[in-house]
Amino acid sequence: MDGEIARVYGNRLRVRVCGLCWQADNLLVVRHRGISANGFWAPPGGGLETGETLEDTLVREFLEETGLHVRPGRFLFGCEFLHPPLHALELFFEATVTGGTLRVGDDPELSLLTDAAFLPVTTLAAEAAPDAHGIFRLAGSAAEVRKLCGFYRI
Repeated sequence: MDGEIARVYGNRLRVRVCGLCWQADNLLVVRHRGISANGFWAPPGGGLETGETLEDTLVREFLEETGLHVRPGRFLFGCEFLHPPLHALELFFEATVTGGTLRVGDDPELSLLTDAAFLPVTTLAAEAAPDAHGIFRLAGSAAEVRKLCGFYRI
């Protein structure tokens, strides 16, 4: 892990709002550098700001990271990521594209994004553990990801 990531996000609880956005059986993901040597694929999402609703966070994060405007849908599931110094609670919602053009956006705090794409879940599940979000170890296909509900430790 990059030292800058640990400095900015470490040693505190971070609440993140993430979205699952589908194009057929391909899931929209962004690649972050600095988390693992090969980059880290994860659904778009980011930190909840004080006074911001969960839905507004999702809309903002998708626009920042992908250039896409989305409509938040139903709440799907939650995850806890606890690997000191990082600790995050992630709340996953459905997200439907309503406009914009897919592009590699940025993370205003660290500008660590290198790619944005709709990829098959099977491809993401085949990535080495440090290179893809933990949900892809729980669910290795689009059908399995769509069945996730409840709470998971990843």
